[in-house]
Amino acid sequence: MSSDARKPTAPAHPVGIKDIARALGISTGTVDRALHAKPGVSVMTRARVLSMAESLGYRPNLAARYLKSRKQLRISVHLPREIALFWDSLREGIRQAAAPFAPALHVDFRSYPSLGEGDIPLFDEALREGTNGLIVAPGNPAALKPYIRKAARKDIPVVCVITDAPDTPRLASVSADPFTVGAVAGELLARFQPAGGKVAFFTGWLSMQDHAEKLRGFESSLATTGAALKLGPVVEAHDDEREAHRRALAVLRAHPDLTSIYVSTVNSLPVLRAAEQEGRLPGLIVVTTDLFPELVERIRAGTIAATVYQRPLSQGRLALQALYQFLLNGACPSARIHVVPHLVMRSNLDVFLERLPVDLAVSPSSAAPDRPLSRRLDVTSQSPRGSLPRPRRPVGSRHRA
Repeated sequence: MSSDARKPTAPAHPVGIKDIARALGISTGTVDRALHAKPGVSVMTRARVLSMAESLGYRPNLAARYLKSRKQLRISVHLPREIALFWDSLREGIRQAAAPFAPALHVDFRSYPSLGEGDIPLFDEALREGTNGLIVAPGNPAALKPYIRKAARKDIPVVCVITDAPDTPRLASVSADPFTVGAVAGELLARFQPAGGKVAFFTGWLSMQDHAEKLRGFESSLATTGAALKLGPVVEAHDDEREAHRRALAVLRAHPDLTSIYVSTVNSLPVLRAAEQEGRLPGLIVVTTDLFPELVERIRAGTIAATVYQRPLSQGRLALQALYQFLLNGACPSARIHVVPHLVMRSNLDVFLERLPVDLAVSPSSAAPDRPLSRRLDVTSQSPRGSLPRPRRPVGSRHRA
């Protein structure tokens, strides 16, 4: 008899502990102890239970387990207010991931002005007041390091999102791999300009590992593609709109031979406005980061050649899920959890807006995670921007499943 013939058949309904116990001919209590690494089960029995659970496709109902245990957990989330378009999407991802576990799981959202400005006092305050876990976006990892160590001594796990705090005892980091993001942008611009040119690189803080890694990836792509495109000025705008506008004006005036711009953070609008103000935008190839209403028509018009979408909503969900599962059952996540960024261009913009509304649509009124969401980014009073334009599809086109 082949191994396939001996393989147990999973029931049509969601697999539960009773199904595993029935398949093995043992008690549900034994299965429960084996699945949750409780004492009183031999190594061989536990191995048999885990193997059968995998064969049947068993997935633990974490929400039900939480409610059954009546264990109350509190997670503190510390994120910047600016730039709201980006960070509000990430907050909404955390809310959506936490919603099934209420009221047993309570999430405290705390805000500070901007990345690296005011996060440490909030972190210290959360440790004093008491929390079971933290989700943070380190703006100054070196300054935050002793506080993450303090949290570890208190057995309070910390998950970093968007940015990382390397060489600290944080539980995990969730991000779009920054080296890859920068490398994609570099290769794209090199292919757009085979005859060469000069590109300006706008970032936030090069002292931050994630921002520095984007630059490293960008430079690596220019080198490995053998591109004639040369890296020109590298500009730190510190996620400040006024500073970005001022520095962009200075760069454009000092470099009349500039042919392209890559904005590696979400702070692209002031750079675009500066290029418009100088009358340079039509002659520049621009690649930006992330996607929000103000960029949509610019991409459609070809003013922006492409944007690298880092999927903040997905990053928020993954951060909450990683921390939650660790607190609930001790499941240790990967040290680095990377989401795959999306490259959005005029050619796929409408399809992207239509087929991937989850990462763009962050309406808090959508309770069901699989229900199509409205394409709005105004998730809180901090983000009063307009809605994304409805995709335009040619007459006679059909939506493909």
